[in-house]
Formats: sequence, C-alpha cells, structure tokens
Amino acid sequence: MNNAFEIIGGKPLKGEIIPQGAKNEALQILSAVLLTKEKVTISNIPDIKDVNKLIELLGDMGVVVERLAPDTYSFEAKDIDQNFFQSDAFRNKGGSLRGSVMIVGPLLARFGKAAIPKPGGDKIGRRRLDTHFLGFEKLGAKFNYDPESGFFNVDASDLKGTYILLDEASVTGTANVVMAAVLAKGTTTIYNAACEPYLQQLCKMLNRMGAKISGIGSNLLTIEGVTVLKGTEHRLLPDMIEIGSFIGLAAMTGSEITIKDVHYDELGMIPDVFRKLGIRIERKGDDIYIPAQKHYEIETFIDGAIMTIADAPWPGFTPDLLSIVLVVAIQAKGSVLIHQKMFESRLFFVDKLLDMGAQIILCDPHRATVIGLDNQVQLRGISMTSPDIRAGVSLLIAALSAQGKSTIYNIEQIERGYQHIDERLRALGADIKRI
Repeated sequence: MNNAFEIIGGKPLKGEIIPQGAKNEALQILSAVLLTKEKVTISNIPDIKDVNKLIELLGDMGVVVERLAPDTYSFEAKDIDQNFFQSDAFRNKGGSLRGSVMIVGPLLARFGKAAIPKPGGDKIGRRRLDTHFLGFEKLGAKFNYDPESGFFNVDASDLKGTYILLDEASVTGTANVVMAAVLAKGTTTIYNAACEPYLQQLCKMLNRMGAKISGIGSNLLTIEGVTVLKGTEHRLLPDMIEIGSFIGLAAMTGSEITIKDVHYDELGMIPDVFRKLGIRIERKGDDIYIPAQKHYEIETFIDGAIMTIADAPWPGFTPDLLSIVLVVAIQAKGSVLIHQKMFESRLFFVDKLLDMGAQIILCDPHRATVIGLDNQVQLRGISMTSPDIRAGVSLLIAALSAQGKSTIYNIEQIERGYQHIDERLRALGADIKRI
C-alpha cells in the first residue's frame, strides 16, 4: 500500500535542500488564470496532490493546460464549459478539494455566475467559508443553495464595487473577493484584508494582468474595477512552511543544513521565532545556513518570565508553524508556552509526542507548555498515525530525532502538502522508507 513511512531516527543529517513552491499561493494563483482569455504561465509549482487536483479541475473546465517543464505550466482559459459546473464530475472533484472554492471569485467576475459543491476537506478546526460568501454578496452576488443537488448556485451578473469589512482576515477569503472585485464595476475597498506574502503575490500578478489594486501588503486594499485582464507570467514564492519545517528539522536532529533560495525578506518573523528557541540561523545571500548544534536554549522574556509563542494573522507568526515550534522545543533547554489562538484542536497530536517521551503539558485545546529535555534524554521511536498535514511533518521531525524505529501511518496527509518529502530527506542522509 505504501501508505506509511518507516524511519530510523537519531542520525544527524547534512546537506542542502530546496523548498518547493508555496502551496497556499499556488491554489490562488492557479484560480486567477480563469480571469483572462489570454495565456498565463506559472513556474515553481509544487508537485503535490492538492495542486495537481486543481490543475486537473481547470483542464476539465476547458482550460488548455500545457506542462512546459516539471514545475512550469501554461494555462489558456479561452473556452470554459459552463455545463461542467452542474455535473457529477464537478461535484465529486470540487467537493473533495479544499482549494476549489478559490475558483468561485474568478468565475463570478468573468462569467457572472458559478456553482459550488458544499465543501469538505482538512479537519483542522472549523474553517468557515462565510468570509468568501459574504464578500461576494456585498459585491452584489445572490446565493441559492439547492439541497437536491448539493450545490450553491450563484448569480453575479451585476457585480458592483463597494466597501467591504471582512469578518476575519482570511487569506483565501481575501483572495477570492479580490479576484471577484478586479472585474466589477466601480471601486471596491476591502478592510481587514489578509496581507500574507501569498496575497501580495496574487495582487502583483493581477496588476501585471491589468488590474488596478493599491494598498498591497496592508490590510486596506483598494480595487478599481477594469473591464478585461490580459495574460502574464508568474513565479511562485518558496513555501515558508517548508522553510520553517527545515529549520526545525536541522535543530532537532543537530544537523548542518543549508536551505536554498528562501526569499528571506518575505519570511517575516519566522527566522526570529526560531531564534527565540536558541537556534542559530545565518543568512547567506538568499540561503539560510543552520550549523550543527548540540544545544539550543529558549530565551526568556526580559523580566525572566517564561517565553510564550503564539500565532497571529500576518505579519504575526503563521499558525501553520506552531506545531513545528512545539516539537523543536522538546529538545531545547528551558520551557515555552505554545498558544494556538487561531484554530482549535490542532494541538491534540501531542499525545504521540508524550508516548515518545516528550515533557509537554496540554493545558487546554489552545495551549501547551513544553519543558525542554536539552538532549539529556532522547525521544524513542513509536508507531503513530498522522492526523493532519501540519502535525504529520512535526511527527516526522520528532521521529528523525528519536532513538530507534518509528512508523507513521496515514502519510497521504503529509503528501497533500509536501512533495517527495521522503526522497528529499534521504538526500540529506535520513533513514526513511515507504512501507
């Protein structure tokens, strides 16, 4: 079945690793190809399930898709088959793909209508789609849920720019509303907009296509509607979640690792948060170099209080790396409180770390205190199942640092987010194989 990794841990790794293109950016940028009849070429696309499914879905809709290189595709959305959106094929594919909601904004903007199957996907807390739908409604779209077919039918034949205050700074919600607004009549203002690098990348790409978006990088975006967009070329940023994961991996396994081409200036506070755990991180050009370290000591606050690391909307620390920080803290010297503010139930994988010998107190669904072992005691390998993408990679890092053999089941969860992760780790000297 090949759906488990077997890992023999406790070996230091060494070498260079190149992060893949950003998955979260890919899902938005790929959806944006629907906004124009002209050709759009995108490079640095990660070869992972969620992204490949969306590319396949675009092809099913009638987009002409060409693969120009392993990580580069061109898309031409000249003729879109409107009937496809009422089909069973769309319900099955669209319903199983978290990112498929991202095609709604572009479809509404360009064709004035769309249908969306009720979404499913990753169980990491209750992620609502209200932000998307409320934004579309403010622009003038009308929603009609058909319980028979399980589709939302959306009529947006007359989208008009307006003032929108988003109920939460959702990255996908902001992106979707931006894509709907670029072709709407008049001016749209989006306040409490997400301002992640992914979103800045999308806005810059749309502007190259002829959109008029200002305020990029802030939480107040102004969009002057235009009538038509043209083709462009775009290169995805490297995935900052991967970069953070590799920093954590190097520290936890005491390895000397160079992470290549990281677009350092787009990483926000990520390097600094890992430095708070005592990890030495050196910037070399656009690479991050992490020397082999036997010990790393968690800083305290200036008054001596225990360090707290919490997530927050960008430019705060991304929630996707909180589980990595938690795992890396296990072998640090000192203690840290991990506070997951933005989602619930993401910390429940700590029971597996406890089985491995970690010292962690789970305070409640949002907070865990890690008491560092300072490498005095090694974790021990166990068999475990990965509950979701983020926890999966954290458990993988723990297993690589542990004494003996670990088996991780349900690895399709990991592979939804990280391409060929086992091959790339083997290249660093990791003992990992599929069973």
